[in-house]
Amino acid sequence: MLLDIFSFDKNFYDKGFALVAGIDEAGRGPLAGPVAAAAVILPKDLTIPDLNDSKQLSEKKRETLFEIIKEKALAYAIASVDNKIIDKINILQATFLAMSRAVLKLKIKPELCLIDGNRKVPELLFNQETIIGGDAKSASIAAASILAKVSRDRMMLGYAKQYPVYKFEKHKGYGTKKHIEALKKYGVCPIHRATFTPVSDIISQTKLNI
Repeated sequence: MLLDIFSFDKNFYDKGFALVAGIDEAGRGPLAGPVAAAAVILPKDLTIPDLNDSKQLSEKKRETLFEIIKEKALAYAIASVDNKIIDKINILQATFLAMSRAVLKLKIKPELCLIDGNRKVPELLFNQETIIGGDAKSASIAAASILAKVSRDRMMLGYAKQYPVYKFEKHKGYGTKKHIEALKKYGVCPIHRATFTPVSDIISQTKLNI
C-alpha cells in the first residue's frame, strides 16, 4: 500500500506537475457539527510509513500521522463549514466550500488538485483531477483525509464539553443509536443539522407539540 499510494502521485509529477495537492473532506454524513476539508502538498520524493485512508487507521495512528504530515508537508491547510451553512446551502455545496477554502489557504499554490470523489470543485480555479476512492489510492489525498478527520474529531470533542448529554466524544455527531436516543430525549442543540433526517423530523414534531 505504501509504495502504491506514493507511486500514484508520482504519475502526476512525471506528467510535469511539480506541486500536487490532495484534497479530502470529513463529516459529510453526521447529524451534527461541521464538515471539514484539508488540502496537502507533499514533497515529491517523500514517503511516510503507514500513511493510508484515515478510515483504515486507528485514532492513535491518525493522531501520530497528523503531526508527521504537518511537519513534512510543503504546505497544508484545513477549513470547515458549520452546520448553519450546511443547512442553508446543502451538504454537497458546503463540502465544496470547505474544500475550496482549504486550497485557497495553502501558502503554496498547487499546479494540480487531486480531489477525492467524482466531482470537481466548482469555481476553484486550479487544475483538478477527481479520484474515486482517492483516499486509498493517493498519498496526498490520504494525508488530507487524516488532517480533515483529526481536525473535525477535535472540534467534536470541544462540542462534547458544551453539550455533554449527546456524547459527541463517542460518535462525533454520526447517527448512532445512542445519538438518536439522546436526540429524542433532549431535542436538538445548536450544532445539529436541521435539514438532516431524523433531526428535521424531531424539529417538526416539537413544533407540532408547541
